[in-house]
Amino acid sequence: MITAEQIKQLRDETGVGVSLCRKALEEAGGDREKAKQILKRRGADAAAKKADRTLGAGTVAAYLHQGGKVGVLVELASETDFVSGNEEFKSLAHNIAMQVAAVNPTEVSDLLSSPFIKNPDQTIQTLIEDAIQKFGEKIEVVRFARF
Repeated sequence: MITAEQIKQLRDETGVGVSLCRKALEEAGGDREKAKQILKRRGADAAAKKADRTLGAGTVAAYLHQGGKVGVLVELASETDFVSGNEEFKSLAHNIAMQVAAVNPTEVSDLLSSPFIKNPDQTIQTLIEDAIQKFGEKIEVVRFARF
C-alpha cells in the first residue's frame, strides 16, 4: 500500500503531480528510486508527445560569470505565458544559461546533450524533459549567445 507520505516525498523530490507520483510508486512497488526512474522515462515520453505543439511564449535569462568576463543570454520558449512567468521556469532558463557559460557549446544540440554541471547524472535534455512533464507544455531552448 502506497502512503500519502511516500507520494508527498516523491512529489517534493521531483515536482511531478500527485497522481503521476502515485502511479509510479505503485508500478515500482513502493521503491522511491525505481519510481524516479519511471518518472524520468515518462518525462521523455511526454516530451515526445508534445513535440509538435506551437511555442508562443518564453523568457530570456542572463548569466554573468567570472566577474563579468563571461556573459550568456538564453531564450527558453514555452507554449503559454502562464508557464513562462513561473519562477521554476525562469530558474530553468538561468541554469541553462549557467551551463552555456561553463560548457561553451556551439549549437543547441551540443548544449542539450551535455551533462548538467549541477548534476552530471542528468543532461540538459533530461532537465528539459522533466520540466515538460512538470508543466505539461512543450519547452525548448530556442537560441543562446555566449560573450
